[in-house]
Amino acid sequence: MTDYLKDPEAIYLQSFATIRAEADLTGIGEDMQDVVVRMIHACGMVDIAQHVRSTEDVVEKLEFALVEGAPILCDCEAVRAGIAQKYLHGNALVVTLNDPGVPALAKQLGTTRSAAAVELWRDKLQGAIVVIGNAPTALFHLLEILDAGAPKPAAIIATPVGFVGAEEAKAELDLDIHGVPFITLLGRRGGSAIASAALNAIAKAIE
Repeated sequence: MTDYLKDPEAIYLQSFATIRAEADLTGIGEDMQDVVVRMIHACGMVDIAQHVRSTEDVVEKLEFALVEGAPILCDCEAVRAGIAQKYLHGNALVVTLNDPGVPALAKQLGTTRSAAAVELWRDKLQGAIVVIGNAPTALFHLLEILDAGAPKPAAIIATPVGFVGAEEAKAELDLDIHGVPFITLLGRRGGSAIASAALNAIAKAIE
């Protein structure tokens, strides 16, 4: 067997030291650097650093919403599972994807269950934290209802992954025309672990 590092603290320190040594964080604001490092740690790809996009005030807005106990609306169970509850301030983790009414609503709307589940966020959206890590259609539909006048969340973290719609949905968010602070990862790459890691980085900093 290959000799390997076993000390948890040493593994932790070496992991983040390696990321900071190898990732190009040029142009990333100081308050976003820890977030990007955590996103890299969640996927092992240092090159995503230059594809992360965020609004200038998003970290501040997320910190305030977390401290105020805002609900966290997640597009899937994997996002909810990845959020470290020990860093939260009583924030409810909400997933509507498996609500029994979602399949019929999806059929009625002619869309995916992930997008239909976003419809059930309407009465919770005001001042909430949105974390989307899986479904591009969830992000597309969220932006549609925001443009149609739905209440605005405090901020959006969106890193849906895939080959159909993911790149386009995140590019739409990055246009910054929807009036909501955001963090996203451009391109096809993404996933629930990356989305959760971004929120965890901010929540841990204000623990």
